[in-house]
Amino acid sequence: MIGRRQIPSRYGLAPLAGYTQRPFRVALRQLGGMGLATTDLVHAVKLLSNNAFSQQLIATSPLDQPLSVQLFGADPTHVATAARWLEDLGYEGVDLNMGCPMAKVNSQGGGARLMCDPTGATKLVSLVVASVSIPVTVKMRLGWDAQSLSAPLLARQFEEVGAAAITIHGRTRAQGFSGKVNREGIAATVAAVQSIPVIGNGDVRTVADAISMRRETGCAAVAIGRGAMLDPWIFRKLHDFEMTGQYAEPGPEEQIQFLVTHFRELVDLFGEQATRLFRKFAGWYGARLGIPQDLEDRLRRVESLSEFEEIVAEIRERHGEEPPRIPTALLKVPNGPNELW
Repeated sequence: MIGRRQIPSRYGLAPLAGYTQRPFRVALRQLGGMGLATTDLVHAVKLLSNNAFSQQLIATSPLDQPLSVQLFGADPTHVATAARWLEDLGYEGVDLNMGCPMAKVNSQGGGARLMCDPTGATKLVSLVVASVSIPVTVKMRLGWDAQSLSAPLLARQFEEVGAAAITIHGRTRAQGFSGKVNREGIAATVAAVQSIPVIGNGDVRTVADAISMRRETGCAAVAIGRGAMLDPWIFRKLHDFEMTGQYAEPGPEEQIQFLVTHFRELVDLFGEQATRLFRKFAGWYGARLGIPQDLEDRLRRVESLSEFEEIVAEIRERHGEEPPRIPTALLKVPNGPNELW
């Protein structure tokens, strides 16, 4: 339970800017097993001004539930107003971003920068909670850097002012996505709250990772981001494992069908832009979906709907002809310092 919301699974999709928009979420949900998903972070002021890109970020459908919209912004009044606007539109949850490490977000006083001001961050949560009746949650990192691990203190304060759940990415802002997740830091945050669920996040790429995250930290649930792009079936596997103690790998046809489903969902929302937006997923999908490297390279440069269909036809003929390899995307994820982002 998150507030009054009953979530069907303890394993959900973490927000990743530029990736976890409606097409990806819907494609994953069709595979089964996924619980709560959260949108990309949305700038509150731009959302209130009906910015076209912000409208695309909050796009959803009846198939895309349960869903929370993640907001960011330095001005508590703007964020609270945006939260009320979302509630009026029928959205059932708001998540406040205090974890984004990107300089362009932090320089505006949003994202992880808020963790440097516990009083201001708590004021933001309190004002948003008071402005809506839907559950308000917070996603944050362990702290700004290794010398300021403020997540346990903030989680306790946020609970006191009415936050319904906390998601903790087990790295500091200074780490970016480099280094290892500090599960002890997540466990400390779990211990700091009285009753609200704490959701663990970071470096969960397999069923074993998700299970051990819960066991080692005591977290109530797990949010999976990059792991869902490496293995879109991870949520179904987790559901099956908890029900039966085992799970099956998808076959070649199901792997290819997922590729097609995701692309079609992109076309449905973005039209001709879908080809450009799909390119960045190719580096994640190549190894996992049995795509030969030369065809993965073509997917990363695809320019038209007809070209995509041609590539898929070739994938059907050559699926799995190369041994598993490290996904291209993992080789290109920028590590700290954050100035490189």
